[in-house]
Amino acid sequence: MFKKGRLEKRLLRNLEKLNFILTKNNILEIAELLGNKKELIIRNLITGISKGIGIGIGFTILTAILLMVLQKIVTLNIPVIGDYIADIVEIVNSK
Repeated sequence: MFKKGRLEKRLLRNLEKLNFILTKNNILEIAELLGNKKELIIRNLITGISKGIGIGIGFTILTAILLMVLQKIVTLNIPVIGDYIADIVEIVNSK
């Protein structure tokens, strides 16, 4: 009987570890999601749209910052670089 009790405790401890690992890695949710194709498609569609919007906003902000820096460089009147950057800023502002 003593051996059976230790074996049960060991088994329960291993089951708790397995449950913790599965919960931590969301494996059960992933397996459930893979079984439901409609939910998988909707989730991927929303994720793709969100990433696209985020990339667009981020690129717009970075471009605006870059143009502001370039305009500051033009005001410094650096001979060769200033003319080249002025042309770039003028092209961007004309469109």
